[in-house]
Amino acid sequence: MAKLGVGLVLAVATLGVAACQTSGQGGGTAGAGLQATALPPGMTAAQGAAYCSTLAQTYGEYVGTFGGYLGGDSRGGAGADLDARVAIANCQDGNYAAGIPVLQQKLRDARVTVPPPPPAG
Repeated sequence: MAKLGVGLVLAVATLGVAACQTSGQGGGTAGAGLQATALPPGMTAAQGAAYCSTLAQTYGEYVGTFGGYLGGDSRGGAGADLDARVAIANCQDGNYAAGIPVLQQKLRDARVTVPPPPPAG
C-alpha cells in the first residue's frame, strides 16, 4: 500500500512539472516571446516595434490603462479591454501585424487621433 502512495505522489508531481513547462496558458506560444516577427507591409521590425509602442502609449494615455505587467501604468483610469490587451501583448511578442490594426481601431473607436505610421523606409 505504501508503494502505491509513493507511486501516486510521483505521478502527480511529474504531471505538475510537465504542466509548468508549457509556454503560456493552453500550451500556446502567445506571451512567451517565441513567435516569429510578423510585420505589416512596408515596415521594418524596428518601425513596427516603435509604432506599436506609440499606439500602446497613446491608448494608455487617452483610452484605458493596461497595467504594469504589459509595460503600462496601472494607476487610475478605466482598464483596457481584452482586445487591446491582446493587441499590446502581440506587439510585445513581435506580432506587429496583429497588434497594430487592433490598436488603431481601438483609438478610432474612442475618437482619439491615430498617430501616423512611420514613413516607408
